[in-house]
Amino acid sequence: MYRLVLKVVIKISEKKMIEVENIEDQNGLRLDGRRALELRQIRIKMGVFGQADGSAYIEHGNTKILVTVYGPHQPRNSTGRSTSKITKGIVNCQYSMAVFSLSSGERKRKPRGDRKSQERSLQLKHAMEAIIHLELYPRSQIDIYVEALQVDGSEYCASVNAATLALIDAGIPIKNYAIGCTVTLINCPSLEDEDNTLEKGVLDANYVEECAPGVTLSVVALPNSDGISKDGLIVVAQGAGQRLHLSQFESLKARVLCGCQDIKTILDHAVRQYLTEQSLPSLF
Repeated sequence: MYRLVLKVVIKISEKKMIEVENIEDQNGLRLDGRRALELRQIRIKMGVFGQADGSAYIEHGNTKILVTVYGPHQPRNSTGRSTSKITKGIVNCQYSMAVFSLSSGERKRKPRGDRKSQERSLQLKHAMEAIIHLELYPRSQIDIYVEALQVDGSEYCASVNAATLALIDAGIPIKNYAIGCTVTLINCPSLEDEDNTLEKGVLDANYVEECAPGVTLSVVALPNSDGISKDGLIVVAQGAGQRLHLSQFESLKARVLCGCQDIKTILDHAVRQYLTEQSLPSLF
């Protein structure tokens, strides 16, 4: 069992706000036909890149992420300092977006190295360091490269899920899955309307829902031996100038954990199926 102190990173979204008059229809369905608690279809492929030690490709709806893992290997020491005193492994994580990845139709001028990519790289590094048994790899480095091929909302959480699968494919021991899921409170209710918070929070937001006025919580759950709980969470909050009351935060956090549990089941099934196929003897 292991725990992490709740870590919250507040970020004001730089996306352009999209005016959405009604995010749900009269039947309670969202713009893409889903219910509030319904996830997008998730497709998973592991071992897609033969030259890497581990790789995984995942689709959360129209969000498509490719992750490759290299290592463990001797750390690249650019400072000239001795690495003999390094008692645990080093995680190097780099996040980049394809120039054609934006759902808005715009072409990204700088696929890597910009402020958003650097923030995403750091956030992914923290999540991966929390699950890898780094004490088993002293004086070693593990490289994780995340490429967003198409972004249609929840790309950070999809990246966390894909990176976890790539680590498993590389045979790197991990404590448990790191599971990412988003919950979005669209048109935040006032404090007098806190009872409706659970009814308004939607899981696994797409690009339109993330850009609508409201707050999006990207939650990475780090399960312990007792399952998914509130003890180990990494939360990245983004919103277009919106405020979120603590009581609303707790309600949304409870809702997103249900989505994390469903995603964990999907990831676990995909891993077991992949390992079974790899262990079966060839018929030809």
